Amino acid sequence: MSRRLIAVGAALLAVAASVLMFVRPADAAVGLHISGRNIVEANGTPFVMRGVNHPHVWYTGQTRAFADIKALGANTVRVVLGSGERWGPSTDVANVIALCKQNRLICVLEVHDTTGYGEEGAAASLDEAVNYWISQKSALVGEESRVVINIGNEPIGNVDAGQWTDATASAIRKMRTNGFEHLLMVDGPNWGQDWQFVMRDNAQTILDADSRRNTVLSIHMYSVFNSAAAITNYLDHFQNRGWPLVIGEFGWQFNSGEVDHETLLAEAQARGLGYLAWSWSGNSDPILDMALDFDPARLTTWGQRIFNGANGIKATAKEATVYGGAVPTGSPSPSGSATPTPTATPTPTPPPTTGRSCTATYRIVGQWQGGFQAEVQVKAGATAISGWTVTWTFANGQTVTQGWNATVSSSGAAVTARNVGYNGSLGAGASTVFGFLGSWNGTNGAPTPTCTAT
Repeated sequence: MSRRLIAVGAALLAVAASVLMFVRPADAAVGLHISGRNIVEANGTPFVMRGVNHPHVWYTGQTRAFADIKALGANTVRVVLGSGERWGPSTDVANVIALCKQNRLICVLEVHDTTGYGEEGAAASLDEAVNYWISQKSALVGEESRVVINIGNEPIGNVDAGQWTDATASAIRKMRTNGFEHLLMVDGPNWGQDWQFVMRDNAQTILDADSRRNTVLSIHMYSVFNSAAAITNYLDHFQNRGWPLVIGEFGWQFNSGEVDHETLLAEAQARGLGYLAWSWSGNSDPILDMALDFDPARLTTWGQRIFNGANGIKATAKEATVYGGAVPTGSPSPSGSATPTPTATPTPTPPPTTGRSCTATYRIVGQWQGGFQAEVQVKAGATAISGWTVTWTFANGQTVTQGWNATVSSSGAAVTARNVGYNGSLGAGASTVFGFLGSWNGTNGAPTPTCTAT
């Protein structure tokens, strides 16, 4: 072949390569990415987050948490990092990713310094959060199949929540301009709860700001979402428009003004939405802890509920295929909404009434001046049970102020706790836990509870 032909051929190849580069679709997948309203892996397998938040930046020595969270069934962990404006800076990103990979967890990394910007004076801006991600880019590039970048936690407070749209769109564009190809996650304003509907009403603007079309919106559900209607109405708005959404944080209904977590979990499962509960341990308000003192053997009522309850992590989490998890049957529909395979619900044969029994174990979880938190473990005997009632009598004048995972009533010193709909049926030897807050004065002795099974 002559040199001229070689040169012409090389030129044509160069032109062809430039054309191919030019027409490459903006949303070409390199790892975890958006398809319709779903998160999918690089191989096209849908991935639904089932995990918890871990406050790493405040407890950097608690690296065992990654293995403990995985052992309880999670497929994802959202890791709290600091950019240096308020906490950190977290310069151990490579080690955090290695811990996620070692424990076969998808890693959602978030900068917490942005929390409440505009209302919280010390908060960092989203632009400052992006600068942090740029400083950590060498640890992040190449991990697109295992890492999601949550640009900034709850990035706008309740003051001038409208600034969220421009700030978020600019942050996304800056991430892409600086070469990040990861799935990006963006939290709503109003401390994440979007009660003014700024994220809801401007979601398309945010999604359009991403040249990679690879952004998922994240709602945090706490007291604003304390009813089934509030939860379903919000989720319906996103689902009906085909927008990708995850529930990036949520708590539980430890009192009547808090999140209706039962509806949240059921709706997330029915809609194929990811969720990440708050949080593993170390909260200043310990009622939000799932594991006391980071000990997986001491799960709280909240921890038992989120890991072991109906629509919880153990029952619904699927490991990412990048770690060898099974590829599920079925595929996303053309609209991107998951089409689940119907599963028949077996009708159990009622066990004979004779031989049903249960035991109850009372434990004080925490105590402070005038108040305390306790939990009771109910365990079925050698035969499955369909319901339970626990009774006890306080000897020192204590009173129950609020309970969860049971219907609790009092008559003087006598207390009765009955199962709720989702935790009455227990297999032989199986157990569940309910909890309550109480008041005391002088002495707080532990009563001896009695359990009756049906």
